[in-house]
Amino acid sequence: MKAIHYSLLIFLFLTASCSSIRVNADYDKKVDFKNYKTYAYLTNSIDKVEISSLDKKRILNSLDAALNAKGLSHSDTPDLLISFFTQESQRVDIYNNYGYYGWGWNPYWGGGYSTAYTTPEGVLFIDLIDAKTKELVWQGEGSGYLTKDAEKKDERINEFVTKIMSQYPPFAK
Repeated sequence: MKAIHYSLLIFLFLTASCSSIRVNADYDKKVDFKNYKTYAYLTNSIDKVEISSLDKKRILNSLDAALNAKGLSHSDTPDLLISFFTQESQRVDIYNNYGYYGWGWNPYWGGGYSTAYTTPEGVLFIDLIDAKTKELVWQGEGSGYLTKDAEKKDERINEFVTKIMSQYPPFAK
């Protein structure tokens, strides 16, 4: 009975921990981001990203929507060049459940079990580069679980991009 409760608790913990995306951003504090009104993609860099062309399209569509919502527009003579890259790894969570069985205090008698869960995790980096100086001015990063479910990929990638781009532009303090 206790094992069922522990399994349910572990499942709920994993479900809750998998749903979040952790974001971070870094930027050049000397840059006035109000000057950026237009953007274009750095296609030679994006072409090298080792993900499917479908996922690249999903990221680009989500970026377009996020940037347009911030008042930026796509242009052939951009103020910003946009690039992105990804990293993928397997997160392994191990839960040890030890229980000892037997008579007396025999240290060699007993048993237990461990449960391991693997979850594919990904990191998406979005780089904003000043088109004139060719210098990186802002970088956003989002990490979280990935899905292989084609029905949920659009939603998950959009969630990654939206949360990362919520950090842009950085606000002066």
